[in-house]
Amino acid sequence: MKTDKRCGTILAVCISKEKGTVKRPIETGEMIEDYGLKGDAHAGSGHRQISLLSAESVKAFNEATGAMAEDGDFGENLLVLGLDLKNLPIGTILKTDTVRLQITQIGKECHEGCEIRKRTGDCIMPREGVFAKVLRGGTVEPGDLLYIEVND
Repeated sequence: MKTDKRCGTILAVCISKEKGTVKRPIETGEMIEDYGLKGDAHAGSGHRQISLLSAESVKAFNEATGAMAEDGDFGENLLVLGLDLKNLPIGTILKTDTVRLQITQIGKECHEGCEIRKRTGDCIMPREGVFAKVLRGGTVEPGDLLYIEVND
C-alpha cells in the first residue's frame, strides 16, 4: 500500500463520557481495534466507531452563523485540518503512524436535542461528518498527521 501525498493534521481528539453530551478535547487518545476511542460513550462494535470532521467545515460554520463552536461540539472524535473528509469515498483508509481507520459513512441524522442545532438552528454533522471503523488501534493526539492510503 502507498500513502497519498495529501494529508491532514489532527487538531483535536475528543471524547464524551455520556451519550447526548458534547465531546471535550483530551491530550492523547487510545484507539482500540474494532471498537473506537477508549473512554468515549459512542465507542463499540458497529460501523460508526469514530467520527471525524474537517476543521475547515467548522470554521465556515462559525463564520456563517456566529456560533463559535469549539472542538468536540459537533460530536466529532477527530477534528482534522487539511483534508476534505466529506468528499472522500466510503472505504477510504486513513492512517497515522500507528492507527488505521476505514471510512464507513458520510453524514448522519442529527439526534434529538443536538446542542449545536439548539443554539444555532443548524448542524453540519448530518452533511459533513464522516464515520469510520478502527482497523488497527494505537494512540492519536493533536499534531499527528492523517494520511490517505491508496492501492498500488
